[in-house]
Amino acid sequence: MDRNNIVTGFSKLDRSEKLRLLFADHMEKEKAIAEMESYRHHDQKVQKLHDEISENTLTNYYLPYSVAPNFLINGKNYILPLVTEESSVVAAVAKSAKFWSTRGGFRTEISEMIKNGQVHFIWNGSHDKIIDAFPDLKKRLIQDTSEITASMVNRGGGIVNIELVDKRDHIEGYYQLSADFDTRDSMGANFINSCLEQFAVALEDFIRHDDRFGSDEKNVEIIMSILSNYTDRCLVTASVSCSPEDLGDFVDGLPSWKFIWKFNQAVKIAGIDKYRATTHNKGIFNGIDAVMIATGNDFRAVEAAGHAWASRDGSYRGLSVAGEENGRLSLRLTLPLPVGTVGGLTGLHPMAKRSLEILGNPDASGLMGIIAAGGLAANFAAIRSLIVGGIQSGHMRMHLSNILNRLGADESERVSAAEYFRERKVGYASVKIFLAELRKKKAL
Repeated sequence: MDRNNIVTGFSKLDRSEKLRLLFADHMEKEKAIAEMESYRHHDQKVQKLHDEISENTLTNYYLPYSVAPNFLINGKNYILPLVTEESSVVAAVAKSAKFWSTRGGFRTEISEMIKNGQVHFIWNGSHDKIIDAFPDLKKRLIQDTSEITASMVNRGGGIVNIELVDKRDHIEGYYQLSADFDTRDSMGANFINSCLEQFAVALEDFIRHDDRFGSDEKNVEIIMSILSNYTDRCLVTASVSCSPEDLGDFVDGLPSWKFIWKFNQAVKIAGIDKYRATTHNKGIFNGIDAVMIATGNDFRAVEAAGHAWASRDGSYRGLSVAGEENGRLSLRLTLPLPVGTVGGLTGLHPMAKRSLEILGNPDASGLMGIIAAGGLAANFAAIRSLIVGGIQSGHMRMHLSNILNRLGADESERVSAAEYFRERKVGYASVKIFLAELRKKKAL
């Protein structure tokens, strides 16, 4: 494939033609194509489903599907499905879940489940006139979307509120129609966007035909109609707490009071330093994203909302808060977490369906709590590792298998390496040296 040429009509090629074009100049073209083919599902019906999920689909990209047992959440036991390539995340989350399962478990609360979207438009008419006409416009917006909202309303959701927002201080003539939605157990992106696009049509028609507006006020320029991923009214809180004496040997020899002190300081640092806060929050999303992906939810939307929430007061901060309550260690996580358990990929991808079954088919609010608990478990495990022995010893030990695979170790070499590095720090260079020396001895 000539990298200097623009490819036209690529989407119209069949899969075989796309592969041939993609690897035209590849040194091992046939091997590369065969490898791509090998990752396709053996069941043509299942593969067709995967092909139609996205565009220009050539094959499947596998990630490990793992589970973490022993999650006690609001008094009920769960096994969390996790899709992640980072083995240390699964091990850490599972260890954290087991620890808290004998100390009261995770408690979760949902404050609201409201999502928002806006129609952004430019209009240079009389502000007083549009304020006066807005109650009638609002009725028109609800009326014109009644067919779209009927099913959602029957399930107890729908449009919660519509407001006219004056943004003319920022951009000349700039207004928003800001709408709140209750999408029940669906993520609701398509539903919200469909309503907003119909709002835009109704807005233009209303102003064009309403006699309150003069001939020079009839033109409305719709800039865009789109939901917001900043779901600050779709919040979940997960928390854990235990007494100092309940820390037991989890602190690896540290006195419990010293562990609690260091733990609190670590979380406080994430609350004041954006460099630490970014990594702190990434650790939280290690747990959140893995469950989001496993259940077919939009992890990108949740990350965007979470990072915006972390910056809500103008400074980027850690999402979790630690402290001592009546002498007890406590850790609490609050963040926006819009998810769905019906519709979208959750109802389409076979493994997403299985993941929800493993979780007992929760509703959206239940899934919010489960995912938040996964994030808090990952957060606790990461901080505990950092303040006790450092992140690398455990992290790299979990990656020993990956390093050995990269270096082509056979089974006997893997057994020897596992024994050798049981009490030693693992690193790519150290494993490479160990294998070289081991192979030299074997060759003698």
